[in-house]
Amino acid sequence: MASKQLSTLSIRKKKLPIKVSRKDFNKYIKPHLRVPVKGPRAKISTYKIFNYILYVLYTGIQWRQLKTYKNELHWSNVYKWHNRWSKDGSYQGLFETSVEWLAELGKLNLSVLHGDGSNTVAKKGAKD
Repeated sequence: MASKQLSTLSIRKKKLPIKVSRKDFNKYIKPHLRVPVKGPRAKISTYKIFNYILYVLYTGIQWRQLKTYKNELHWSNVYKWHNRWSKDGSYQGLFETSVEWLAELGKLNLSVLHGDGSNTVAKKGAKD
């Protein structure tokens, strides 16, 4: 019985993506990422940049520890893209659209949603 429960748990537990396929990126993610109209174009695709960002977020490594394939892009440029998309609302739009899409399909499972208060400011001496 214990082995049956263990196998059921392993089936339900899904890993976070470390890499997104180009097809899924172009279909679901790229439309939400803002790219500047003016200025120099990125030397590599936004697809690769996004996957480098996913890798850093998944592994938890420092940005400076990021090693790109054949040094095609410096870690600071990957961070700049991440910072830009964080500030311009690209990630927010992607998140909101994915939640709406899952809700429409009936696949939005709020039973696994939990709040993380690790960044919540707690006042000293606060009363309940």
